[in-house]
Amino acid sequence: MTLEICIDSVHSAIEAQKGGADRVELCANLFEGGTTPSAGCISLTRKQIDIGLFVLVRPRGGDFLYSDLELQIIKKDIEIAKNLGADGIVVGILTLDGQVDTEKMKTLMDLSYPLPITFHRAFDMTAEPLRALEDIISLGAQRILTSGQEKTAYEGTDLLAELVRRAGNRISIMAGGGVTARNIPKIHQLTGITEFHSSARQRINSQMQYQANQVFMGGELRLPEFVNSITDSEKVREMKNFNPNVTN
Repeated sequence: MTLEICIDSVHSAIEAQKGGADRVELCANLFEGGTTPSAGCISLTRKQIDIGLFVLVRPRGGDFLYSDLELQIIKKDIEIAKNLGADGIVVGILTLDGQVDTEKMKTLMDLSYPLPITFHRAFDMTAEPLRALEDIISLGAQRILTSGQEKTAYEGTDLLAELVRRAGNRISIMAGGGVTARNIPKIHQLTGITEFHSSARQRINSQMQYQANQVFMGGELRLPEFVNSITDSEKVREMKNFNPNVTN
């Protein structure tokens, strides 16, 4: 089994490696589904871990339809990630009618070369997933991260199984979205997937002694100001201990 841990800090990268993860996907703003991490975070993460480091390149939250200016930002961020030692790029662009934007993706993949590309969960927002699968394969991406177009990968096992069947050995289908040690065996059994993506997070209280609870740094929908989330190495280890060759 291959296990990728979605992280947003150097601390989480260290914990993911400690737990036995095969690689990490480094992001910022996981509350928004992930955006491009800072150059400083990429650089220091690369220095702290030896496992694979894939970098999410996404200029903002929201949809995956990008303006020409946003596309320029994406290109620049890919160049920065490559220069700072990324092992792979995670990216996805759609057209206004919910198809894979193959023209823009081809440009980004040429820029990313020779790094492998993961087409991220923009896939789950496509109007025709089986067409999107073929488009992404034709581009030469190495994997698709998907929940099977459902809230969680466990709920999306029907589509995940179909994607695996149609993809064959042409591309890897990686299950992500609510993946835990508890449901990995069932997802594998129902789909045949052996590559999983999880945040494996725990919440820890801030060490701030003085806490100004009447002030908020974000909008109305927000995480607590004095609670941090970090990867739990024990959760990672528990997931890695799953053996797909052993029937439960």
